[in-house]
Amino acid sequence: MTSQIALPLIPAGARDPASIAIGSGNRAVAEALAAPENWPFRTAILHGPPRSGKSLLARWFANRHAGGVIDGVEALDETEVFHSWNRAQEDGFPLLIVVDGENWTITLPDLRSRMGAALQLEIGAPDDDMAAELMRNHALQRGLVLGEGAPAYLIPRMERSYAAIEKIVSEIDRLSLERQVPATLSVWRDALEAVQGPEQGRLI
Repeated sequence: MTSQIALPLIPAGARDPASIAIGSGNRAVAEALAAPENWPFRTAILHGPPRSGKSLLARWFANRHAGGVIDGVEALDETEVFHSWNRAQEDGFPLLIVVDGENWTITLPDLRSRMGAALQLEIGAPDDDMAAELMRNHALQRGLVLGEGAPAYLIPRMERSYAAIEKIVSEIDRLSLERQVPATLSVWRDALEAVQGPEQGRLI
């Protein structure tokens, strides 16, 4: 079962296209981000696959807890990151560090020891319910009427990744606009063929 975490400043009753779909892949992460007082040294490091919502979760965390966020830490100077960690400790606010790639290799010994003591958070692959919710969210952002049966048809036939879910919705939107037709079964199938090859699109 999935749920939504609405970002701040969204009017009551409105559905936010940037809402965070919470499911098996990220529920533990969301729960940890909601309770930074439990983090060792008030520091957590967030890892996850491409397009898995790391930055969106980080923004939600920063807005909710007024915490510090370092997004894309691999691109920063390690000394700068170390000073940011020290400032967070001195000022008593939680610090969330987002790793964009699969691995973050730390060469500075002092920084490596401190990051090793931080809470490690990992976003996993989405289950069926979460994949369906993500698919609907991406369609909503595009103003695309995806069709009620689209997730049930597409999810068993496609790669189970955040990037693939976003890509398939983008392709459905493109084909629907290009042909000026609703997003129905023929469009879903052709989108699968375009994204994952003809054999996947022909699966029944």
